[in-house]
Amino acid sequence: MAIQTRKSLGAEVTTAVVPAGVLGDAFGRVARDLRVSLTDRCNLRCSYCMPAEGLDWLPTDDVLTDAEIVRLIDVAVTHLGVRKVRFTGGEPLLRRGLAGIIAGAAGLRTDEGVAPELSLTTNGVGLDRRIGELAAAGLDRVNISLDSLDRQRYAALARRDRLPDVLRGLAAAAAAGLRPVKVNTVVMRGVNEADVVPLLEFCLRHGYRLRFIEQMPLGPKHGWDRAAMVPAAEILTLLGEHFEFTPAGQRGSAPAEEWLVAPADCHPSGRVGVIASVTAPFCGACDRTRLTADGQLRTCLFAHTETDLRGPLRAGASDTDLAELWRGAHLAKAAGHGIGTAGFHQPARTMSSIGG
Repeated sequence: MAIQTRKSLGAEVTTAVVPAGVLGDAFGRVARDLRVSLTDRCNLRCSYCMPAEGLDWLPTDDVLTDAEIVRLIDVAVTHLGVRKVRFTGGEPLLRRGLAGIIAGAAGLRTDEGVAPELSLTTNGVGLDRRIGELAAAGLDRVNISLDSLDRQRYAALARRDRLPDVLRGLAAAAAAGLRPVKVNTVVMRGVNEADVVPLLEFCLRHGYRLRFIEQMPLGPKHGWDRAAMVPAAEILTLLGEHFEFTPAGQRGSAPAEEWLVAPADCHPSGRVGVIASVTAPFCGACDRTRLTADGQLRTCLFAHTETDLRGPLRAGASDTDLAELWRGAHLAKAAGHGIGTAGFHQPARTMSSIGG
């Protein structure tokens, strides 16, 4: 991507010149990774994601149909250079047409002449019953949320007693060959810090790849307290008391910084990652673009503006029209999410509505 410097009101302004066929922004970043929310509904009520009750779901007519989702993925892959697609929610397993959507995306070809990499972020409830059809449809990987191995603590966090279902989902994903099976854990002060070490031991023994995540301000309104967030440095200090690990090397555009864990008597070697979205943001290397279940384009989890793709799509816009609308919106992507700055405020949508 070329960089241009021009004069504007006497000052030099640097912008990126985005070539055709890619989804670039004014800071020279190219989006190769599309996150697609399939629903805002969920069968859990995790405290850091949703309120205990009272959240209105999207009206059915506002939600993209299976065919509309596949078409927009086609536009992203064929016209905009996207190479990875991750299906999220809410809980994407609640989408009846999930296998068909995956199959439709698997039939596409990227600018490299191969199928896009297809992954799923899920809470794992019911995954054991659907993993066969999803793998057959072309799913490559899964990320499964697991915030505690203690059944009571898990039930308190998720507001549902579903830990055995999640563990079955993990085992089923591994048995289906969707490796590496990744596990996502949000660490919260005074809530589940005691699970950090047991979770890593558990994941190492089973060959899962664990990533600890700093809690972000994307849950219920006024529900985020930075003082209650356990920062990455503290997580690593806690792990360092029990494990020997070394940096895994450059991570590129991946959100997780990874470490290689040395083997010990109670576990084999493996990897662990930490996603420090708040204390060490990686916005400068961000390669993601996002589509909500109701067809709104978001350039960032924390964006306060959206671009409607559903309306033009249903009004008869061509693929080229949709691609140009997408490119124009993405060109205005902000430099960073701004958490910690004076002007930051939480977006109106919660994580369950945006998609992870």
